[in-house]
Amino acid sequence: QVQLVESGGGLVQPGGSLRLSCAASGSIVRFNTMAWYRRAPGQERELVARITIAGASNYADSVKGRFTISRDNAKNMVYLQMNSLKPEDTAVYYCNKLNYPEIWGQGTLVTVSS
Repeated sequence: QVQLVESGGGLVQPGGSLRLSCAASGSIVRFNTMAWYRRAPGQERELVARITIAGASNYADSVKGRFTISRDNAKNMVYLQMNSLKPEDTAVYYCNKLNYPEIWGQGTLVTVSS
């Protein structure tokens, strides 16, 4: 069974930065388009960023220019660099395959507040 473990969240002030990491078991990172999602309190999970096997990336309009997704296929890792954080970025962040998602991990909580 594939496991996804997200880490790197925390409390940060508006304008600050965080780097999230996602460790995946097996080789799913190497062979799939991967994505970061988030679920804000009381809202549905939404797609934040995705990155193809070749490294091409796309972002939700709300994070474009502030977030950067990257991957390390050899280490089965996916990252999300988040800069210029805003209170509305507060959410639990998850990583998964873009297509046919695996069982969701616990996610990592990001809280942006002064």
